[in-house]
Amino acid sequence: MTETLFGGPTLPPAYPERAAWGTAPKLRAWQQEALDLYLRNSPRDFLAVATPGAGKTTFALRVASTLIDSGAVNRVTIVAPTDHLKRQWADAAAKVGIAIDPNFKNSDGQHGRGFIGVAVTYAQVASKPLLHRAKTEAARTLVILDEIHHGGEALSWGDGLREAFDPAVRRLSLTGTPFRSDTSPIPFVEYAEDRDGIRRSKADYTYGYGNALRDHVVRPVMFMAYSGQMRWRTSAGEEMAASLGEAAVTKDITSHAWRTALNPAGEWIPAVLAGADKRLSEVRRTVPDAGGLVIATDHEDARAYAGQLKRITGESPTVILSDDAKASSKIEEFTASEKRWMVAVRMVSEGVDVPRLSVGVYATSTSTPLFFAQAVGRFVRARKRGETASVFLPSVPQLMALANSMEAERDHALDRPEKEDGDGLFNPEDSLMAEANREDKASDSLTKGKFEALDSQASFDRVLFDGGEFGTGGEVGSDDEMDFLGIPGLLDAEQVGTLLRQRQHEQLNRKNRKAPAAAESPAPAIPDHRMLMDLRNELAKNVAAWSARTGTPHGVVHTKLRTVCGGPPVAQANEEQLQSRLRKLQDWFIGRK
Repeated sequence: MTETLFGGPTLPPAYPERAAWGTAPKLRAWQQEALDLYLRNSPRDFLAVATPGAGKTTFALRVASTLIDSGAVNRVTIVAPTDHLKRQWADAAAKVGIAIDPNFKNSDGQHGRGFIGVAVTYAQVASKPLLHRAKTEAARTLVILDEIHHGGEALSWGDGLREAFDPAVRRLSLTGTPFRSDTSPIPFVEYAEDRDGIRRSKADYTYGYGNALRDHVVRPVMFMAYSGQMRWRTSAGEEMAASLGEAAVTKDITSHAWRTALNPAGEWIPAVLAGADKRLSEVRRTVPDAGGLVIATDHEDARAYAGQLKRITGESPTVILSDDAKASSKIEEFTASEKRWMVAVRMVSEGVDVPRLSVGVYATSTSTPLFFAQAVGRFVRARKRGETASVFLPSVPQLMALANSMEAERDHALDRPEKEDGDGLFNPEDSLMAEANREDKASDSLTKGKFEALDSQASFDRVLFDGGEFGTGGEVGSDDEMDFLGIPGLLDAEQVGTLLRQRQHEQLNRKNRKAPAAAESPAPAIPDHRMLMDLRNELAKNVAAWSARTGTPHGVVHTKLRTVCGGPPVAQANEEQLQSRLRKLQDWFIGRK
């Protein structure tokens, strides 16, 4: 089998009725094929790679039930990344008659009576591996290792897992993201040397996103990208301005523009949140309980975004913070409700199963392929055929590359440099998953202190879907934006592609009708990009000064200038259009209308 994240074998379509999490009454085609393979070979170790939302839990519990019924095992240990996932596993297992104790603590020694096994976290096992080894040796134990890539996060974790579960008679490893940032081997995973002499992880069964999409098991994902003009002050006191995602700028400028966009005090994030809420309203026309999730970088931003959503919707969103003891119960309440929005720090990207999530806002500066895949995985779980997912994100090269490679093949390679920058866009995971998911603390404060976000404006950039790009850009609130925000919420992948091409064709026709015939226009001069950047910086400073003088938000000033002077957003404006706006601002300063 090919070891991929979003690639896999071709399977016949199968779309069973939606059941409770992990308890489908009949197996999907890939689950049945994987189960047949497992039972035919009866392996001690088995790695199943399936895209998020495909139904790994149902497959694993069917394996467990079969092994228990046959007498091959008489104890089950489930290892999961988070406490919340422990409870989800226990609830799903109970629905198929397997009693799992998710409240077991290392200090308990033994699990409660009436249970056939326990659900524990990777950290729990690593802290007392000999305790779990003794429990494993005391019975014929099946160990289910959920999201097994976590097993290599630290030397002590990997060693602890091997120590604890080496005596297990069966080990079933599951993951939707079978790759890591480092070269630490993942426990109980087989590695095979390829033609280049690189040892790569080898899955026993793989079911990728592309196949799951064709089988209507997961939702098609549209990425709504937003750009805009950003302005910030460096540590040296220099004011900088750039268009978000602008080509031919340094990584530092891209990073600072990105962080400026995510600043709650600016105008970019409120505009994107408003667009996402409009999209959610459209989806809820056909999927009444559809919900949205904003993934924030830290607690401070999460609270600020929640406040902005309340002003937009009139409803307080559910806020999930890592230090909140009630986080799991809040997620469960949101799952069972019809509330519109949940806001969480980036730790929520893995370990949250809320099938009604249909719209996401990627409001974090984390850009590793692992985190991105897991974040998008929160929105792809389908409940019925035709549901779509929409993820709003900043128009920056790192995220555009990831969004355009949803079906890229990935695996875990042991023999490679720990840092890679093969395509010049991004390093694959810069740190361990635990570090990527942690809350920003002291080191981030130092980083944030290197610049000061001054202001930001948003503009609609494009839609990315199935490797293609659609849309010609436009102002927030324009027809060009609403063409895509208003796409129906119930469409299959083929219909989404057809409708996106149709909307783009209509936009191009509109623009062609407005523009003079090409034959009548002289050949345009090659623009001087340095001069344009200087003019944008000068315009940003003058707009900021007028904003401070009048109390008018920067975005409103820019919009008024465009209304009076004409032309596109700042990032697309030419020299004459920028000069015209500067002259108009000078008129305003001297009292001339």
